[in-house]
Amino acid sequence: MELDVLGENRRLAEENRSRLNMNGVRSVDIMGSIGSGKTALIIRMAEKLRQRGYKVAAIAGDVTGEDDFSRLRDAGVEAVNCNTGSECHLDAHLLEHALEHLDLKNVDVLFVENVGNLVCPADFPLGTDLRIVLVSVTEGDDMVRKHPEIFHAADMAAVNKVDLAEIMEVDVNRIAEDYERITGKTLYRLSVKKDEGIDELIEAMGL
Repeated sequence: MELDVLGENRRLAEENRSRLNMNGVRSVDIMGSIGSGKTALIIRMAEKLRQRGYKVAAIAGDVTGEDDFSRLRDAGVEAVNCNTGSECHLDAHLLEHALEHLDLKNVDVLFVENVGNLVCPADFPLGTDLRIVLVSVTEGDDMVRKHPEIFHAADMAAVNKVDLAEIMEVDVNRIAEDYERITGKTLYRLSVKKDEGIDELIEAMGL
């Protein structure tokens, strides 16, 4: 049964990918814990991309409520709210229906904010071009070691709130070393609040 669910999700993810690519949409699934700064990062990246002439939209995934959706909309980002009800992750089927509420021909970049979780989203690709994991120093320095699967599943990862590292007594270098050891990739360092590192991340995303 589990294999059937995962297999069907992969099939629907490929359909989503084809649909997005056909409409010329560059799409990014942003995963991470509650409070890591996913919504704030999307808002900041959307501001920068709009200044470059991109049309940006977002899908706000949450178990329930409209908090993140409202923040995106208030920041001027075209957004769709997507509640999972009881599931701890978005899946390709939910994204398929959320896409129906967007005029994809009028979207250049789509950010999908996944449900705040470092476990479940790893097994459920949505069909986006990129998958990014965002963590923050307020979660400690052992997130990569405790949740290696989601970092393996993602194309990129970043640590946010590095300006608070000293206060939180967290060694950002240790997080970066764990990530590089497990994936062989470089961890991006951000302070969304202070607008640090975001341009580098956008460039690495190919935008």
